[in-house]
Amino acid sequence: MDGVPRVPEQRRPGFPAEPDGAAALRFGVLGPVRAWRGEETLATGSPQQRALLAALLLREGRTATAAELIDALWGEEPPSQALAAVRTYASRLRKVLDPGVLVSESGGYAVRGLAEGALDLARAQDLAAQAEKARSSGDLCHARDLLRRALALWDGEVLAGVPGPYAETQRVRLGEWRLQLLESRLDMDLDQGCHAESVSELTALTAAHPLRERLRELLMLALYRSGRQAEALAVYADTRRLLADELGVDPRPGLQELQQRILRADPQLAEPSGPAAETATPSVRPAQLPATVPDFTGRASFVRELSDVLSAASGRATTGRVMAVSALAGIGGVGKTTLAVHVAHQARSAFPDGQLYVDLQGAGARPAEPETVLGSFLRALGTADSAIPDSLEERAALYRSVLDGRRVLVLLDNARDAAQVRPLLPGTDGCAALVTARVRMVDLAGAQLVDLDVMSPEEALALFTKIVGEERVASERQAALDVVGACGFLPLAIRIAASRLAARRTWTVSVLAAKLADERRRLDELQAGDQAVEATFELGYGQLEPAQARAFRLLGLADGPDISLAAAAAVLDLPVEDTEDLLESLVDTSLLESAAPGRYRFHDLVRLYARACAERDEQPPSERAAALSRLLDFYLATAAGVYAIERPGDRTVAHLEPTSYTGLSFEDRGEALDWLFTEAQNLLACAQQQVSGSELRRAVDLLWATKDLAESGANARQYETAATTLRDAARATADIRAESRARTALSNVFLAAGQYSRADDEARIAIELATEAADATPIGWAATDRGIIALSQGRYEEAEELLTIARDGYRADDNRPGEASALCNLSRLHERMNRTHSAIALAQQGVDIFRQLGLTLRLANARYALGVALLRADQHAEGLRQMQDALVMFGNNRQRLWEGTAHFRIAQLHLVAKRPAAAAQHAEQALAIGFIGGDLIRGSILNTLGQSLSALGQSGRARACWDEALTLLERADAPEASEVRRLLASPVDAA
Repeated sequence: MDGVPRVPEQRRPGFPAEPDGAAALRFGVLGPVRAWRGEETLATGSPQQRALLAALLLREGRTATAAELIDALWGEEPPSQALAAVRTYASRLRKVLDPGVLVSESGGYAVRGLAEGALDLARAQDLAAQAEKARSSGDLCHARDLLRRALALWDGEVLAGVPGPYAETQRVRLGEWRLQLLESRLDMDLDQGCHAESVSELTALTAAHPLRERLRELLMLALYRSGRQAEALAVYADTRRLLADELGVDPRPGLQELQQRILRADPQLAEPSGPAAETATPSVRPAQLPATVPDFTGRASFVRELSDVLSAASGRATTGRVMAVSALAGIGGVGKTTLAVHVAHQARSAFPDGQLYVDLQGAGARPAEPETVLGSFLRALGTADSAIPDSLEERAALYRSVLDGRRVLVLLDNARDAAQVRPLLPGTDGCAALVTARVRMVDLAGAQLVDLDVMSPEEALALFTKIVGEERVASERQAALDVVGACGFLPLAIRIAASRLAARRTWTVSVLAAKLADERRRLDELQAGDQAVEATFELGYGQLEPAQARAFRLLGLADGPDISLAAAAAVLDLPVEDTEDLLESLVDTSLLESAAPGRYRFHDLVRLYARACAERDEQPPSERAAALSRLLDFYLATAAGVYAIERPGDRTVAHLEPTSYTGLSFEDRGEALDWLFTEAQNLLACAQQQVSGSELRRAVDLLWATKDLAESGANARQYETAATTLRDAARATADIRAESRARTALSNVFLAAGQYSRADDEARIAIELATEAADATPIGWAATDRGIIALSQGRYEEAEELLTIARDGYRADDNRPGEASALCNLSRLHERMNRTHSAIALAQQGVDIFRQLGLTLRLANARYALGVALLRADQHAEGLRQMQDALVMFGNNRQRLWEGTAHFRIAQLHLVAKRPAAAAQHAEQALAIGFIGGDLIRGSILNTLGQSLSALGQSGRARACWDEALTLLERADAPEASEVRRLLASPVDAA
């Protein structure tokens, strides 16, 4: 029978297609042999009958003789009635398939007239051919997507359950082809910088195919690029030993060369050989530039100068240049951003690989952190979240690697200083950066410094005329010159003034000029830096109606990157409809920006000006505090509602400070969680802002109501900062109730990060203060945290005492979810003390309570505890089921750290069940995702990964894992360190 890999389209001229409206036939061989008519599954008969159908489908529409079919089904020993059996199978298939599909011809049979793509193998090979073409043309992103689609067509073993020598031959051939496709896709994954997320898959594949050297080579490269050089070299040692033992040969030259390059730390090896690209949307390159203004005016010399630099940087004008940086400096409102965006748009064609943009918020109190910006840029360039490292240095290095070989323009707007900018600069020629800032960046090495001054009178008048209209200006030219002169020729001031005039058709230019004349004293201060911006904004503010001015002042008081319409309504104490009208009118004046539908934000300088106006104009002054108090009430009431949806029956919300302003209500959990995570930065900024008076306790309680933000890992750092600020404020005002709750919040953050000493200190003091304040709720939380820490450190008697206190406290408060959590923690303790029967019973009680209450996230925690207990009791199958259920629930509730921790426990289950390949894969996923417990748990995961790899015969890589694990576990003074020392001391074969 034919074994050629390619299966072309089976439709031939002269053969019928499906009639219009009829459901087309489809066939599958990349798994069980199956047939469908539309969505209906057809009966394909006995194994031998399916073998006949598979043989005909794989003949590419050509006729198979009876002798060939008999040989395909039975080989050299066919039954005596083989020919009759073949005819019977063919007859039965004709009755199932459409007329004219299975035809008799020349003493044999053929399958004809199938629609394009009717056979899954044909579709897979067509996709593979397209992928090869895309890869040859340099479009790796599209090629990867095509190969993923091709590989997704496999559904288990090829021709599963089909007997006969022909089927066996095809299984081997197509299995080998699938591995080739996998290797090709993984090769492109590494070319695009996805090394960290590839390690888990490659670990599993090398375990399944230990003698396949190309997979080992890819794993070495992925590990090396992930910063795991010792493991990469260990993979080579394991491979060399395995090949010598099994086949008596050395690794192939390519593998040997890779080992030498790793030993030399070859710099080219550390970077992907191809450019990173968007994986989610393959055809899209980052195009983040804001829209250029349609009325851009003047600045011709600056435009020409900057355009020449960008043209040279792109490689079109000169060669051999280093990466170009142009830094624009000038006072606020001078038009730095407008000019930079205009020039960047003109230069887009010179940077075909994309344009990146970020507002660095340098003029505000909280400038953007470079590591946060780098994370955003890397995602825009196609890097998966799991491949983005934590530290600033590593992110900057990966960012430069991803940009190597690409032509990308980076616009860094509103920078604070050179230190903020340096990590965000590309590292190679072909790329360029435009930077805007209020200060001259004389310490930014190699940058072309451009000092942007105010407009010339002619440019200023031209800009004013474009906005207002030629007809209105022509008749009052001198008044127009007076206007732009009063604005100090500052573009932002001119634009605001002209927009006001354009929006008021009853005004003349002279009216505006007279109004500006009243501000002459302030405009004289233009030479004093930022005061020029304030004077310019004063013009716009002075034209607001009283209600608009009040909204402008009060909204500027709130911290946070933006504000929702509902939150703004709380600040203003107005209905949402009236609030929206006011905010949209402020957007029209350019004093407020519309960040997205229903969301608004101030420019940094405008926010500062609005606050100055509030301090100066808001009467009575207490209204400022009242506005922020209403915002805090709104956030606390809404967050408490989300907490209640997430945790039905949890009594915590009953112990929060009362609010006088109502919050939002939600239809379902998904909507509630969307609100919580969307508003995360605003919630924590609001809490951190309220550090005095009666608001302090509500601010602390807002942290309690948003504890999911800390546990998710996404906002843990900002949560910790807010909790620290509130703890210190409470201590300064001797508010022991607020201090105990703030310390409880801090304990929770430190515990999740594995900082046990800090967590224990905060929880211990929290209990003392809460006892003094007669506030029972923090005692349960803090006792739980201290109990978990004692459990982790092997102080079991103390852990049982603390966890029992927590359980009894929850029971006294009729807090069923709290009681269930305490039971699960006690289960973990009993499991550690080898009291497996009671450990399972306690965890099951927790599961039952959470199931009754409908608590999805906490049910996940309970299933996790039950899975751990079942693992200890050697009930591996049920333990695995519980842990897998928990894994899905953690993912659905956006708890990434718990999801990673569940992967770790599943890895332990697979290891005990002697499934080392699966154990290694889950351990790798835990390392990639993140986990609860910090370095201590990382050490345990590496220990598990090492044992899994050792069981797979990869002892060298296993020892590399154990070396790192031992360092972490000894640092944490963990008992597990002794086990790792024993493993490292055990003899292994020489590499």
